[in-house]
This record gives sequence, C-alpha cells and structure tokens, in this order.
Amino acid sequence: MAENEQDPLAPGPGLSRRELLKRAGLVVGAVVVVPVTPIDAAQTASAPEALRTLTRPEYDTLDALCARIIPTDDSGPGAREARAARYIDWGLSGALAGTRPQYASALAAVEAHAIASKGAPFTTLSPADQDAIITDLSQNRVPQAPANFFNTLRTHTIQGTFSDPFYGGNANYVGWDLIGYPGVRVAVPAEYQQWDSELKPNHQSAYDTAMFSKGVL
Repeated sequence: MAENEQDPLAPGPGLSRRELLKRAGLVVGAVVVVPVTPIDAAQTASAPEALRTLTRPEYDTLDALCARIIPTDDSGPGAREARAARYIDWGLSGALAGTRPQYASALAAVEAHAIASKGAPFTTLSPADQDAIITDLSQNRVPQAPANFFNTLRTHTIQGTFSDPFYGGNANYVGWDLIGYPGVRVAVPAEYQQWDSELKPNHQSAYDTAMFSKGVL
C-alpha cells in the first residue's frame, strides 16, 4: 500500500466492519469475469479438492493471508469461508495468470519472513503475528516480495469473497449474505416493487439463469 493511501477496509469513525465490507463488495459487483472452469454453487466450503495452479503449501499460506485480510468475526464469515483462496487458485490458471510469478515469489517471501522474524511458518502463527507480517507486506518490508503485492492480494481477496460463486469464491453465497446482496434477478415480481420491500436472497449464480452457459469459458 502506498504511503498515505487510505485502506478501504480500515475502520473509521462510525463505520462497522459490515459497512466496510458492503462498500468493498458493492465495488466488486455481483459478477467478476474470470474465465475458468465453473463450480457447482452447492459445493461445500469444507470439501477438499485438487488445486488448479498453486502447490498445497502455497495455497495454505495464501488461505491464511486471505483469512486475515477479511477475517471471520461476530458480524459474519470472512474470506476463508468464502474460499477466496480457491478463487485466486482458479483465476491463476485463467484471467489472473499474469500474476502467477508474483504469487510464487510473494508467498515464498512471506514464509521466509515469518520464519526469520517470528520463528515459525506463517500458517502456524497467532493472528497478531500474522497481522504483523501482513503489515510488513503492505509496507513493502518483506524481503524478496514483489513491490506493492499486497494491493494485488487484497484486490483478489475482495473479489474472491464477493464475486459470483461460479468463479470459485463466495462459497455458499456467504459474501453476498454478509453485505446483504440478494442475488441475481432476471424478473422482479410485484411483491418486490413496493416501497420499502426487501428482496429475499435467492442464492443463485448468474449462471443459474438461461442467459449464461455453464460450459467451460
């Protein structure tokens, strides 16, 4: 993060974490187009699966980083439950492929820095120590990490938490539920056309409609 740059996920006067995440999620939008093989939106967040791009150690480090950028707390689930790391893993074999070398260098650098400064791998550190490493990363103080990589990581974590589940993140629609996004609508019945009506979440991907094909993009 550049000096004096305001972090959109940093707390401010009168702003709750939920409001900050709403801002981040609404900026990303309902659909982020990342051409990868689609996902069944009903797939559970806990099911193990083969990785598409990253090695397992890289993925574990990435997942831990994402989990601290948008952590789970009393207001709801975070990036880990949303499977933001899976979104990145899938995207690195598609539209995000150009950042694969950055991820390889940065994830290795984070691990080396964690061991050198904290005496243990990043995934085993306490949340406070992980946050200290992430602060170093955001201020370009992690040796061998690409400059400003934190901005790339943060952007992709937000996308993976709030984008359409078709792309691997937002598992079980936890991101949309967190920010109150009711889901894609191609028709609006009369009951939802009244003042002060509240749309109920439909938990549908854009690709559950006839407008989009769920074939390989």
